[in-house]
Amino acid sequence: MSSEGEGIRERLTRQSEDALGKLAQDLLENPLIHGALARAFEAREKAVQAQEVAMGALNLPSAADVERLTRRLRSVSQRLEGIEDAVDRLDQRLAGLGAVAALDARLTAIEEGLTGVTRELAALREAMPDGIAPVPREQERLDVESDGGATGSAREEGGRSRGRAGK
Repeated sequence: MSSEGEGIRERLTRQSEDALGKLAQDLLENPLIHGALARAFEAREKAVQAQEVAMGALNLPSAADVERLTRRLRSVSQRLEGIEDAVDRLDQRLAGLGAVAALDARLTAIEEGLTGVTRELAALREAMPDGIAPVPREQERLDVESDGGATGSAREEGGRSRGRAGK
């Protein structure tokens, strides 16, 4: 019995929908009804325009004005967030420059220390008893034995030739 009841209900629902669809189609095709609907929509538009004019005269914002203002406010808010992010990045870069300045001071101190060490080495070289002047690396030579092997390093050979040249 329940399957028969559902079948009848579905058939009645379908027939009702078809009938309502035909009625709506007939009403829309009727020139009198079509004209009435068109005039009703035109009247609605005129009423909306009249409402906007009246609200403007009273200096009250319309819904469209509020929506436009809301969009502009969101746009300004997003731009402000972008500016804040840029200022934060700039602040971080400036903090990094402070670290660079500290590094520069440290490098200057290291350079001054190296200059002092260079002066001390020059003084020690001057104070050596023989006063042997070092030979530039380009002038050092290697002694080569008859079998082609080197007898010593370039530094040792340079020292021997300096010793002979100094005597």
